[in-house]
Amino acid sequence: MTEPTPDRPTVRMKPKSAGRVLRGHPWAFSNEIEMTPEARALDAGALVRLVTDDNTPVGTAQFNPHSLISARVLDRDADRAIDHGFLVERLTAALRLRERLFPTPYYRLVHAEADRLPGLVVDRFDDLVVVQANTAGMERLESALLSALAEVLNPAAIVLRNDSPSRLHEGLSQEVRLGTGAVPDDPFVIEGGARFPLDPLSGQKTGWFFDHRANREFIAGLSQGARVLDLYSHSGAFGIQCAVAGAASVDLIDRSAPGLMMAAQAAELSGVADRVTTRKADAFASLEHLFKSGQNYDVVIADPPAFAKSKKDVGAATKAYRKLARLAAGVTAPGGLLLMASCSHHIDPASFSIQVSRGLIDAERTGRVLRRSGAGADHPLHPQLPESAYLKCEVLALD
Repeated sequence: MTEPTPDRPTVRMKPKSAGRVLRGHPWAFSNEIEMTPEARALDAGALVRLVTDDNTPVGTAQFNPHSLISARVLDRDADRAIDHGFLVERLTAALRLRERLFPTPYYRLVHAEADRLPGLVVDRFDDLVVVQANTAGMERLESALLSALAEVLNPAAIVLRNDSPSRLHEGLSQEVRLGTGAVPDDPFVIEGGARFPLDPLSGQKTGWFFDHRANREFIAGLSQGARVLDLYSHSGAFGIQCAVAGAASVDLIDRSAPGLMMAAQAAELSGVADRVTTRKADAFASLEHLFKSGQNYDVVIADPPAFAKSKKDVGAATKAYRKLARLAAGVTAPGGLLLMASCSHHIDPASFSIQVSRGLIDAERTGRVLRRSGAGADHPLHPQLPESAYLKCEVLALD
């Protein structure tokens, strides 16, 4: 235990409210906190000593009196110094784990609570680092974080992609800017033997979706000689890796012209442009057309954006996943493979599986599930936060 921090305010939990947090959960909700006038007056993101109603220390937390998740525990020592040294220690631990997992420096380096840095996302693209600070607490640590990242990684540039919708719940503005250095000319990511151009300043999220890495590897490994349809392809991460793995042809469909332009560039950079086509279109309308015209594919990939962005969207989203499964199964050749995915946090794995199954029944198709999975190992789960398992992926072999 370190020495008490005299200038660190104390925030107290209500009676019988601390059990879950004491057992390791990293969050305390607003209805579990004694919201005294002093607590309400604290600045969003302030470091506090979080204690139980009988003054038992819970830990050092970042506190936001205006957020539903009011306290996010950083350390179980209620007086731990949260400074450059602390961040270097946490970043180094995250780096050592990723270096054991991956042979090349392209991965999610920090995955928020699971890496003991709640609200922080850091993606690494060799000497380019992209950061998302999604909470007021992490926003307040920006200067120390940039310094710690410079010490641990010494990158050419650090981009701050602080434009996620979750920041609005913390009372934060949205912005994208360069934190340090200069973005390298023509940045890229290498995955699955393919090379993809990267847009860290205006691309989606941090510029790349590392979470599907293992799922892309799995389906690409089954695509030798196959005709592949990649729906919601964006920059072609799934489809182009299938082409590199030996697919006979790959059709990419997406509504984003910039995404498809990047996919075409990736196909050129990866030496598979002669087997990859891109088409700007709506996925549902395209599937309807393909089915009516009798076209089918050996491998169909359907990885849409989140259909349920809030709880109120769940009903419509479940119907959409069922319809997508029906239509995608309808253009999957007998003996072909169908990959269905969902990144909707509000759709649990069991519900997603049920909708995929119902979609197959609607399409009058049978088959078997070859793989059910989530995000890759660089997106670890906090043991007490199972709800953070947002990504669902199923691969089915259809009769």
